[in-house]
Amino acid sequence: MKKISSLLFIFVMILAIATGCSTANTSSSSTDKKLTIGIDDKFAPMGFRDEKNEIVGFDIDYAKATAEKMGYEVVFQPIDWKAKESELNSGRIDLIWNGYTITDERKGKVLFTKPYLKNSQIVVTKADSPITKLDDLAGKNIGLQALSSAADALNSNPVKDKVGTISEYTDNVTALSDLKIGRVEAVVIDEVVAKYYMSKEEGTFKYLDDALAPEEYGIGVKKGNEELLNELQKALDALNEDGTAAKISEKWFGENKVLK
Repeated sequence: MKKISSLLFIFVMILAIATGCSTANTSSSSTDKKLTIGIDDKFAPMGFRDEKNEIVGFDIDYAKATAEKMGYEVVFQPIDWKAKESELNSGRIDLIWNGYTITDERKGKVLFTKPYLKNSQIVVTKADSPITKLDDLAGKNIGLQALSSAADALNSNPVKDKVGTISEYTDNVTALSDLKIGRVEAVVIDEVVAKYYMSKEEGTFKYLDDALAPEEYGIGVKKGNEELLNELQKALDALNEDGTAAKISEKWFGENKVLK
């Protein structure tokens, strides 16, 4: 009888320990909140890899500060930018956040935060190019990132019907590389990106005074997830109020460009 009682006691203790461990793990996992952010890791200075192959940039710092304010761990997931909305809707990422331009077409696919940065699509050429205005693009080979707002800007401008050919690239870095060696004669690109590379390679490029289209960046959230959108916007507003957003902008742009 004593032996049975002892065995029963041991069994109960083991069960209690196992239950306790299970409860602790469940409690821990419930507090582990994670945000997976889809980025184009060749989109300097918004999000890109530095010489150490680490992901850095304005949007990266901004996202980290926002996630911290929300109480989330942040994970940056490089994605094929052409498939960004599919990645979001499939649940593989929680946010699209890397120089993501707000457009009417995209509003039909995702929820957007309020705009946080102004931008425009501009035309970049080699510094010694005879191209000085949009009409000079007639018959020329133009490069741009595929399925980007650069493509939208060119398609909505009358000059689109005058250009020679359009070469599409997976990223802006490759497009600019082809511009340098003469495979294309001009590249349509985000102003913030163009100015970053021009500052790194002074005397290599120039841009036309005529911008193709003004635009604004926002953060994309999956349709139906208003709870995350509202939580995200609240954190962004708080970073504006406490000056954190301004400090991040000054670090990357030398001035406060963040919209309120």
